[in-house]
Amino acid sequence: PPSHNLEMKHLPGADPELVLLSHRYEELERIPLSDMTREEINQLVQELGFYRKETPDAPVPEEFQFAPARPLATLPPRQAPTTDGKTPPEREGQHPDL
Repeated sequence: PPSHNLEMKHLPGADPELVLLSHRYEELERIPLSDMTREEINQLVQELGFYRKETPDAPVPEEFQFAPARPLATLPPRQAPTTDGKTPPEREGQHPDL
């Protein structure tokens, strides 16, 4: 069964690896898969927190919508400078992408 937020891309000639991305599609980590069995890869995906759907069109519970994204606290803050070149103050309690 497919996992939510997990996409398989076959790149001919490339060594297989799992690339973890943030909710902003920034690369967080690369995990080589060449020396792993299918069972080990499935276990890794489960340990990382990917949600496995029962069927491809099954709904995903709300708490898993952004899984396995790491908590925002582990990501570096990202703020765009204003037109005067200064960084605006961060709004407390709001998601940084809103």
